[in-house]
Amino acid sequence: MDLQEISDRLEIEGAIVRYTRGIDAGEWDLLDTVFTPDAEIDYTESGGIADTFPAVKAWLAEVLPAFFPKRMHSLHQVDIRIDGDQATATAYFHNPMPIPDTQGADGAGGEKVVEFGGLYHHTFVRTPDGWRSRRLHEEIVWKRGL
Repeated sequence: MDLQEISDRLEIEGAIVRYTRGIDAGEWDLLDTVFTPDAEIDYTESGGIADTFPAVKAWLAEVLPAFFPKRMHSLHQVDIRIDGDQATATAYFHNPMPIPDTQGADGAGGEKVVEFGGLYHHTFVRTPDGWRSRRLHEEIVWKRGL
């Protein structure tokens, strides 16, 4: 592995981390440093939408805080395969999110935790601004609490 490949891998992994940080913190403009303006994003396996980045960014900003006011991703192994100015990256994730529990056993409410586990499949391209994802498919492997 040469220095360029090491640098590319670190930059791609950094973009994936910025993605989860932007989602978890509600820093929607941080996603501009992750995706190309015409990126295609598919969240249909988790009940979301599939559309281009601008539409998905607006949808995330409206829907996530309303349904899941607290979010926290954990990323695990990340498989990055670089081919010139393109790359694929698959990152394992676990995403627990507390939500109001209106159906509590005693009727008092409280919180419950819903969880998603899966894989983020990105297709990256090298741009003048660095590596950016031009496609994200969120594959849900398991879910709990819904």
